Amino acid sequence: MKLRKKILIVLVIIALLALFIKYSDRVLDMANLMITVLRPLALGCVLAYILNIPVSRIESLPIFQSEKPWVKKIKRPISIVGSIVIIAAIIVLITLIVIPQLVQAISVLTKEIPSAISDMMNWLSSSDRDWPRLQSILQSLNVNWDQLLQKLMSHLTNGLSNIFSSTVYVLSSIASTVITFVVALIFSFYLLAGKEKLLTQFQSVAKTYIKGKYFNRISLFLSTAHDTFTKFIVGQCTEAVILGALCTVGMFIFRFPYAAMVGTLVGATALLPVVGAYLGAAVGAFMIFTVNPIRAIAFLIFIAILQQIEGNLIYPRVVGSSVGLPGIWVLCAVTVGGGLNGIIGMLFAVPITATLYKLLQKDVRKKRELVQTSPPTNNTGQSNPPQQADGHGNS
Repeated sequence: MKLRKKILIVLVIIALLALFIKYSDRVLDMANLMITVLRPLALGCVLAYILNIPVSRIESLPIFQSEKPWVKKIKRPISIVGSIVIIAAIIVLITLIVIPQLVQAISVLTKEIPSAISDMMNWLSSSDRDWPRLQSILQSLNVNWDQLLQKLMSHLTNGLSNIFSSTVYVLSSIASTVITFVVALIFSFYLLAGKEKLLTQFQSVAKTYIKGKYFNRISLFLSTAHDTFTKFIVGQCTEAVILGALCTVGMFIFRFPYAAMVGTLVGATALLPVVGAYLGAAVGAFMIFTVNPIRAIAFLIFIAILQQIEGNLIYPRVVGSSVGLPGIWVLCAVTVGGGLNGIIGMLFAVPITATLYKLLQKDVRKKRELVQTSPPTNNTGQSNPPQQADGHGNS
């Protein structure tokens, strides 16, 4: 009976594979459509998971530990609104620090452009230039300047039409992104408001359709992953604050311009593991370049040294200790994840590796305890039965 069941399962799988191969185009189109439709909901789940960290911290405050009904009723809405306000305040603070000084740097650069153009015009109009000789060289090239000008105007016209279509596409993409984000944010609010009820329903359905031992294994994996990812997000934010503070203090010590702005930007971009700080450093180098190019080179040397210290000492200790992963494995995870999938791979490599590390650690500990508590075996590989004492008390 079992053999027939296995053969039937194999035949069903083969039939499904054949149908998938035959109608692969339709299946892929349907999959892309489902991904597009479910994208706001998936983003909402991610936002809810991230927002749940400050929500849980706010709800654990002593003021919300009262058993009064009205306190329980307002605790969740206040914690959700408080989390949004905190994150929005951080974004606004970073914007107020970064944008004004970035505009100032661009204005300094634009003020230098007219003088550079004037110097170039003076050089071109200088009387010591041998323009007749240059004209004779150009005439000897036998270039049809009229045809060349027509081709240039044609390319310019096509370029303008492409720019217009690209602008329309960008604007539509921005509108679609904004709508997707708003829907995802609203969906995350619903998830946070009823997270306990949703968790209970999910566990009830899982226990109904999944066998006990598999349910326990899945529960262990999900609880370990949840604990690891939560600690990773907290550790990543802590590491970004440390790096931003070190960058700001170092720039003040070495008297680099735009110290507060560049330090804030480096700290904000450091939320991306390892490479994020370099993105902020590139903008900082550009801003310092508008003031003093030599100082910009010195800043790049400073940020490279700071990034080496951060990547090899601070990051493995802060993030690695928060997720329970040794520093050497943090470096290995970031290196392998970046090689496989770039920045996204770096972002998820550390928590995934830490989850697998903890699960392996628990499994090894469990098996060692079983080995230590198992009865000793004789030379034939069988366990020795316990000896019975005789009537004189001797075994």
